[in-house]
Amino acid sequence: MAVTVRDVRAAAWSLATTALGLWIGLAVVPGAGEASIAAVLVAAAVVAVGDALLRPFLRLVAPRTGAVGAIVLGSLAQVVVVLAALVALPGVDVGGVGPLLLVLVVASVVMALARWVIGANDQSYVVADVVRRADRQARRRGVEAHAARDSGLLVIQLDGVSRSTFDYAVQAGLVPRLAQWQERGSHTVESWWARVPSTTPASQAGLLHGSSRQIPAFRWWDRARGRLVVTNRPPDAALVEARLSTGDGLLAHGGAAVATMFSGDAQTALLVMSRAGRRGGLGPGQLFVHFFSSPFLLARALVGTVAETLKELYQGWVQAARGVRPRVSRLGWYPWLRGVTNVVLRDLIVSMVAEQMVRGTPTIFVDLVDYDEIAHHAGPLRPEALRALEGIDGVVGTLEAVVQSAPRDYRVVVLSDHGQALGETFEAVAGAPLVDVVRRLMAVDADLPAATSAARSTDESWGPVNTALSSFSRAPDGRTVVGPDRTRRERPSPDAHADEVVVVGSGNLGLVWFPGSATPLRGEDVRARWPRLVDGLVDQAGIGLVVTREAPREVLTGDEPAEVVVHGVGGRRELHSGVVHGTDPLAGWSTRAAADLDRAVTLDDAPDLLLVSSVDAAGLVHAFEGLVGSHGGLGGAQNDALLIRPVGLEVPDTLLEAVDGRRMLVGAESVHERLVAWQVELGLRPR
Repeated sequence: MAVTVRDVRAAAWSLATTALGLWIGLAVVPGAGEASIAAVLVAAAVVAVGDALLRPFLRLVAPRTGAVGAIVLGSLAQVVVVLAALVALPGVDVGGVGPLLLVLVVASVVMALARWVIGANDQSYVVADVVRRADRQARRRGVEAHAARDSGLLVIQLDGVSRSTFDYAVQAGLVPRLAQWQERGSHTVESWWARVPSTTPASQAGLLHGSSRQIPAFRWWDRARGRLVVTNRPPDAALVEARLSTGDGLLAHGGAAVATMFSGDAQTALLVMSRAGRRGGLGPGQLFVHFFSSPFLLARALVGTVAETLKELYQGWVQAARGVRPRVSRLGWYPWLRGVTNVVLRDLIVSMVAEQMVRGTPTIFVDLVDYDEIAHHAGPLRPEALRALEGIDGVVGTLEAVVQSAPRDYRVVVLSDHGQALGETFEAVAGAPLVDVVRRLMAVDADLPAATSAARSTDESWGPVNTALSSFSRAPDGRTVVGPDRTRRERPSPDAHADEVVVVGSGNLGLVWFPGSATPLRGEDVRARWPRLVDGLVDQAGIGLVVTREAPREVLTGDEPAEVVVHGVGGRRELHSGVVHGTDPLAGWSTRAAADLDRAVTLDDAPDLLLVSSVDAAGLVHAFEGLVGSHGGLGGAQNDALLIRPVGLEVPDTLLEAVDGRRMLVGAESVHERLVAWQVELGLRPR
């Protein structure tokens, strides 16, 4: 097997950085002893050889130990290899396991800093082993750079990134690799419309399964089951996917889903919420060993997590010190969640995607949540949120490099599931959370009803962590859940009022159910029971629209569908008949508003009352959750999703619809149809 200049350069740099890290670690850690540069170079070489010898064994054992066993084995392997290397040094007293672990930490920091100084990408470091193996396999196959390869499709979802936010990032120079695609004409950048509910579960269900009718919000009341469904929980994600799946999703033909909410019927599902705790194709233990058995990688990940957490605490303090508005608290568990999600899990995800590319998986779909999580708490266009796009651009660059060595010629499609909009929370504007406002308006007319609210689970931050924990533990029912949704109230209490109300916030989309009724209530039923509720919500500061289903204007056969009525201050609009009474409440809203709201109230498990916050001329909204950046309803950039496609993968103009003066694909289902069509064109799916 021929050794290339690239192999020699990579090995030399790895040896140098490992030696530098070990030398500094030995020098600064008390009790670790001293060593000459020559001796440390020998130790670094021993580390490299020991790593190479141990990895095949670890990969063989990992599928039998599961993810937790793989992590433990990989971590122990690092300690054993370094310990053996240091013991081999003449005249060096390691000083025990404690100093050794400190040496590992110091060495990992030094290695990371050294790679940063020369501009090396962290993700390149993470997938270096994968790329080296891919290069060796390519050389064994006799594949040259110009040789023809079968096609593949890699879909990278940038969670929460709107088209306008992407354009700002390009202008700010934060996404140079993606900007180069535009400059050299290899890719086309355009928008697609994320319909209400503009949330990750709805959009991802549409993208991966071609249908989102089962998903009226991020969390909702399931009338048939009499409980709250929260897609952030692996068991509920599995329940929803069982309703969605036809067995022929986007990834059905040998594809792989990585870090997604639903599987798309993938053969291989890694860190997928709906399959957490279940085997999906390859046992994840093997892939975790590939990640955690690299020398110093786990220590580096832990150091990076702490650094990211401290960075979040500092950035939150700066916002508060400068009096930035709007803003929300950025304390509690979120800083640590950001650290875990944006360092350890992102590195692991990138490694998994690279591994699937090296294996030649036909279609791969991965979700990167870095930007979305930060934008929820900092704001969509705040500096720290935009900086997250810089890291994501680095991930794209790493995966683009892997394409060169992969057995397939991957076409890379980058898209988002929705955007985000900025604004003060509804509670800050109204002086009370939505559930309290609803209870107060109902109590004017009747005894105070009991109420259930999902308001305490304010965002999606716990989702990736719950998925990872469930995957690591291999819980048989996938019920490893931490965070606010772990102890949520799922069912009404036995002594609850017959007219119990369930109030849920999903960004600036508010949803109200009355579970005491066996069937959904129409507007006239709500007004009969609580005469001041609908009008009170319409007049409430921070609420822009209230949508109800009403009896049809003309009843001819008794089977006529309900009329959908949008109520606003000064008037109402009947969406089916087109009749407007007073001031049109949709004046000034998107040209898609009427169609989106009409669809939203006819989805399965749709609420009895649907609310959308008020939106000002600058596109600022009011989330019904404790988030400064939100999505779920209408207003701002939350519906302006991103699509970056290779020029050879076309979107016929006949499939585009006019939205606010622009032509674009409408709905995740439409994007799914194009992805499937591209698979057929590339020979990845039968016609």
